[in-house]
Amino acid sequence: MSPHATATTPAACPNCGEPLQDRSPRPPARYCPACGQETDVKAPTLREFMQQFGGAYLSTEGALWRTLRLLLVKPGELTLQYFAGRRKHYVLPLRLYLTISVVALLLLRVAGGGGMVHVEVTPDSPKPGLSANDLTVLEIDEGTGHGIFVGLRGGVFRCTGLPDWTCRRLGKHIDLTGKSFGEQVGEFKDRFLSNLGGAMFLLLPCFALWLKLAYLNRRRRYTEHLVFALHLHAFWFAALALTVPGWAWLSLPAFWAVPIYTLLAMRRVYGGRWGPRLLRALMVSALYGVSLALVLALVAVWSLLS
Repeated sequence: MSPHATATTPAACPNCGEPLQDRSPRPPARYCPACGQETDVKAPTLREFMQQFGGAYLSTEGALWRTLRLLLVKPGELTLQYFAGRRKHYVLPLRLYLTISVVALLLLRVAGGGGMVHVEVTPDSPKPGLSANDLTVLEIDEGTGHGIFVGLRGGVFRCTGLPDWTCRRLGKHIDLTGKSFGEQVGEFKDRFLSNLGGAMFLLLPCFALWLKLAYLNRRRRYTEHLVFALHLHAFWFAALALTVPGWAWLSLPAFWAVPIYTLLAMRRVYGGRWGPRLLRALMVSALYGVSLALVLALVAVWSLLS
């Protein structure tokens, strides 16, 4: 045993089994030369535990803050840095998206939906025939006669615009008494927001596919479009988080920042003139809008049935 070895220094790495004891006068290494784990493994103090929790990821000079600065200040630059192979000092696209989306959805949930999920009980509704027993859970363009409506009218459950088997399941699943129905509506909000994160994650490949179709002449790989989609959605969720407090002076700039940021990011990553870029942006927006509306409707129905 080396004279500098201590009783707490193990003979081999606890993680991979690599021998650690050095027969030379030098002190034993603090980290395993094979796997990099610390050699002096012990229960951390509370301060050490918090440092381990944050680490370089949350430190002032760490990857997260460096990544956020680049993401928010220079649209599209973070994607170009990733394409150029400069990935060591930035949070990887998937981890960045998950971090920001989880925080944004958590804020929405704490704020009770932040206006995204709106359920209204209208005893004095201007619509004819509505009373205190009327309750709208899900309504999408009902006025055209071809929309979707799920709720109570005069204390009677109604479901239109959905397949018969879905309406039957909803009718069996939902207690038709006004009080119980109202309680279930509150639970529906929580379930909707819980399911929304997974649904948005599934939409990412669709958005990348629409980008691939819009920029076929760029001959970029699908995964490159997916990286751009992850960075773009991360910014969108950051903008969404700013709307949660409901302050107009903050919500309005966040709302307009989304299309402006998107166009600037597309310019930096894909290049091209403004005219064709606007046409491509409209094409992607239309395809994505249809996909988003469909997924949100499915999430709402699933949240009701679950």
